[in-house]
Amino acid sequence: MEIITRQVENKSLTVTIEYPEYTESVKGLIRKIESLDVSFSVTAEDRQMRIARSDVYYLEIVDRKAFLYTEKDVFRLDASMQEILNLTLDSDLVRISRTCIMNTSHLTEIRQLKNSHLEATLDNGEKLIVSRKYLRDIKRRF
Repeated sequence: MEIITRQVENKSLTVTIEYPEYTESVKGLIRKIESLDVSFSVTAEDRQMRIARSDVYYLEIVDRKAFLYTEKDVFRLDASMQEILNLTLDSDLVRISRTCIMNTSHLTEIRQLKNSHLEATLDNGEKLIVSRKYLRDIKRRF
């Protein structure tokens, strides 16, 4: 595999993939690149905004309402857990409980709790509980 990069003034980011055969690894690479450009449409004080996936610390469902947490802010997200999971495929966002998805790129520490749960600490000091069902996924990523 050869990687060529070059800076081009006044042009948006463009990725060109050349391949001898369209294989599963090429398909996976395309999915991975496409997933880097995902953002979430959120509501804040009666206005719509876009939040880049990399700015998300975690997402949570509370009383059937979705909330997106950034370093300092909380936004309302009009999506179901399944819709959120579809947007987080092949990313650093990992489900840690039935109602919560965490961005592992903001994860700084994991601590074992007495009841076989984990406590995850994010780089903004926020602490989240990882339930037993999702321990394997979070340990694999961390």
